[in-house]
Amino acid sequence: MEIEEAIGLITANAQPIKDVLTVSLDEAYGHVLAEDLTASVNVPAFPRSAMDGYAVRSGDITDATTDRPVRLKVTGKVIAGQCADIKCEAGTAVRIMTGAMIPDGYDAVVMQEDTDLGQDLVSIYKSVGRYVNYCHEGEEIKKGDTVLTSGTLIGMIETGLIASLGKDRVSVRRPIKVSIISTGSELTRPGNSLPKGCIYGNIRYMLASAIKGAGFEVAYSDDCPDDREIIIDRISQTTESDVIITTGGVSVGEKDLIAGVLSDIGAKVLFSRASIQPGTPTMASIYDGKIILSLSGNPYAALACFDLYFPPLAAALMGCGRLDTKAATAVLCDPYEKVNGLRRLVRAYEENGKVYLPADKHMSSVFGNMSLCNCYIDVPANTRLSVGDSVCIRRMRYR
Repeated sequence: MEIEEAIGLITANAQPIKDVLTVSLDEAYGHVLAEDLTASVNVPAFPRSAMDGYAVRSGDITDATTDRPVRLKVTGKVIAGQCADIKCEAGTAVRIMTGAMIPDGYDAVVMQEDTDLGQDLVSIYKSVGRYVNYCHEGEEIKKGDTVLTSGTLIGMIETGLIASLGKDRVSVRRPIKVSIISTGSELTRPGNSLPKGCIYGNIRYMLASAIKGAGFEVAYSDDCPDDREIIIDRISQTTESDVIITTGGVSVGEKDLIAGVLSDIGAKVLFSRASIQPGTPTMASIYDGKIILSLSGNPYAALACFDLYFPPLAAALMGCGRLDTKAATAVLCDPYEKVNGLRRLVRAYEENGKVYLPADKHMSSVFGNMSLCNCYIDVPANTRLSVGDSVCIRRMRYR
């Protein structure tokens, strides 16, 4: 199965999260909105100055030049945060600061650089048209406007917009809860002594870091020996999760038990094996309304396929397209001469539209050079790449 079809099956069977939380604005970053936000006020709520200078009636300074300045009486001063209750009269100006409220009747602001900065009388050296340096009430947002819609990922800009509406709390979708079960009797927890023939398990730590970094919750994470009953028991402990990720046990060895376990518990297999390396044996299933994503036990294969399948799944669960990753193109700057029989994800580093191969080892069992990489080159099957080729890249969303 091509990965695009596999991803489509995962997202089509994902049950969107309906639970809603109310969080403070200080906690909103990284959450997904569960409501449309409509402005209850104009932004700005009053006409304000875009410059430090003088509020004027534009008609009073039509003929102002450096050689023949127009002199106006200064009748007051307004700084940001003050109410501009100053009567407007012909031939007058008001000293004003950036962001300050423009008094009624004045329709423009002259920059202070175009004046002599007079305090009682000011000389204006340049004419300005109506509404120059003048921010209208509601210029940015009008009362009643829908500013942000449900499903929006709240980032830095969105946080600022919410604050500008005067809201200190918003409704958001509950973050995804993920359980991670790494299978393999050889796995040893870091911090313990390492028995002969065993390895320190690292995959679930990587995946947990990525999930937490995305603003989601790791509900359960543990290693598990290659024992059918124990694996079933561990899955039974994940009832509160929206997604279960297993690693290892998906190939065809004597202790590759995941397919049998999924059959035993009545899970519906969405796909088993995809036309991609690494991670060809990857499986996805649906069980008790939740997606089970079963990845390889090789760290690189697990990470590459997690980057491939989890972002679109997260986007479907949260109803937020920005959580997915999009393919891009870049120019290949290093040779990659191997021709693969299957489509392959090759670890790489992209910068400014150019992609490099900082790693010289590309086997699925090798992981140590991944700290040099930030993307994968998506190499079609039976394709030879040359320096200068435009290639498809998939960025590591959780790098």
